[in-house]
Amino acid sequence: MIVYDGTKTQFLRSVELDTIAIEIETNIYEKMNRHTARNEFRAWENSLEYMYKVLNDAAIPEDCGIAIEYNIPRTSKRVDFLISGYDGRDSGNVIIIELKQWDQLNVVAGKDALVETYTGNAYRRVVHPSYQAWSYAMLIQDYNQAVQDGSIHLYPCAYLHNYRRKRQDPIDEAQYDAYLKDAPAFTRGQVDDLRSFIKRNIVKGDEKKLLYTIENGKIKPSKSLQESIAKMLRGNREFIMLDEQKVVYEEILNASRASAKDGKKRVIIVEGGPGTGKTVVAVNLLAQLTNEDQFCQYVSKNSAPRNVYRKKLIGDMKKSSIDNMFKGSGIFTDAEENIADTILVDEAHRLNKKSGMFQNMGENQIKEIIHASRCSVFFIDESQRVTLQDIGSVQEIEDWAEYFHAEVLHMELVSQFRCNGSDGYLAWLDHILNIRETANWSMEDIDYDIQILDTPQEVQHIIIERNRTSHNHARILAGYCWNWLKEGANDTNVHDIKIGDFEISWNLKNTTTFAIDENSVNEAGCIHTAQGLEFDYVGVIIGEDMRYEDGKIVTDFTKRAKTDQSLKGIKKLYRENPEKAARIADEIIKNTYRTLMTRGMKGCYVYCMDHKLAEYLRECLKNRRRA
Repeated sequence: MIVYDGTKTQFLRSVELDTIAIEIETNIYEKMNRHTARNEFRAWENSLEYMYKVLNDAAIPEDCGIAIEYNIPRTSKRVDFLISGYDGRDSGNVIIIELKQWDQLNVVAGKDALVETYTGNAYRRVVHPSYQAWSYAMLIQDYNQAVQDGSIHLYPCAYLHNYRRKRQDPIDEAQYDAYLKDAPAFTRGQVDDLRSFIKRNIVKGDEKKLLYTIENGKIKPSKSLQESIAKMLRGNREFIMLDEQKVVYEEILNASRASAKDGKKRVIIVEGGPGTGKTVVAVNLLAQLTNEDQFCQYVSKNSAPRNVYRKKLIGDMKKSSIDNMFKGSGIFTDAEENIADTILVDEAHRLNKKSGMFQNMGENQIKEIIHASRCSVFFIDESQRVTLQDIGSVQEIEDWAEYFHAEVLHMELVSQFRCNGSDGYLAWLDHILNIRETANWSMEDIDYDIQILDTPQEVQHIIIERNRTSHNHARILAGYCWNWLKEGANDTNVHDIKIGDFEISWNLKNTTTFAIDENSVNEAGCIHTAQGLEFDYVGVIIGEDMRYEDGKIVTDFTKRAKTDQSLKGIKKLYRENPEKAARIADEIIKNTYRTLMTRGMKGCYVYCMDHKLAEYLRECLKNRRRA
């Protein structure tokens, strides 16, 4: 959907009459039933004055098309400014311009395509403007058939009209070269350069015809996108499905295809504990449904698994294409109904009510996902809800499915990989952590390497050795009982966790792929870093938030680090309702350690800050069979 469209002549006249922002505001209300914030209105007035200056050149055709606020179909993304026309060889071209009012930015070292700038009344990490413009072009190209057939070519760029560029400027840092090459960034004082970019690609006007073609283009994944993701899965052994995984996969395929055919909403709830292959099934579905021309997205609340699987899958694919398929769970707050054919929600137990950095957007992520898709698939393990904000439950999903009169299908995945293919360890863990009573009070005859060690140094030593022999598949994890030091967050030599003469850093902030980084075995991951991922071996440090007293496991939320957001609001709840707060905190803390201790497929090595807890766990292991 295009909010405003016109020719260059019409656009220039609207700016001269000071009506352009009013016209956009009116169109947004009429087309989207949405009121415009004052800061957004002022941004249009400011930025479009600069675009007036750029376009006020006789060599730019008077009848070229101008579009403002183009909402990319089936997404919530909007392109600021488009110019359409033909080049000297009569090829249809559309220029995509990302407008920014920033006057400064800083490099974010080690984070691909990220910069830091002052926006929204605070310094925030956001994507480089060239990457943003380029990714929008790739999104349109990957899913718009009119562009795919070659009749229209896209040329993205960014225009930071308030930004004064200097020599060796942060915006030109080497880590952004790939994006600057494909989407140049123009800054204050570079009007002539931006004009030259436009005139090189727009020689003849089109009377908005190309804009109309894009807006009405059929939405389908490009052949190159389909072939690339299918090729990457074929060559990746860890995405091979086994037994029940294949059964569940085929059932979901049939349901999704049915929704695509009859338009009826379907909600699929897939329950499965650690190691059941929920992500394996989800990624295979993403590839197959994309190959069937569906607009399909993989969604998760936690960014760690998204980042890792994107990196594993990227191969020869453009990074933006992968990014457009792997999304956070909060992107559907303003989405239109059924913008996606199928949404695959991994780690659905981590979904929240509100979205956004300040948890102030939207109403309920489950509701918004079901609303935005014909078929929604929720992979869930209720025992992995680990923050106060987690609302993902089977009942919550069922309630919203009923609200939308959707057909509900229930499926289950059983243990395949983790813990050497046995549910015994998982049941034993639930029993000894007092999460639920099971028959597995002993580890006898359960082939899983779990050890309770005397020192964290022992844990570190064995994990480093296991990492060497398992091809980088072992990591140290810890309960969130130590503050994450801001100073040195990117320095492995700055140690956040200190236990006697043992010291180690939390995983570094300048990477999003701790689980597969070459040297991250030297840092400790937390629940937010590890959830949704699996290793061959894990070393787990249990902090003072879980102890053993008077013959039972007790938890203590006051021992959690101040930098941890998992229990944000628990102190207030404790003042209002101590019993409820203690029950919720107890569940979250135990679920956290259950999750950490089930990340290893072959082994788990534990150090407990509380010596009585260590003695209790050793006692629970006494009857286990030793090789």
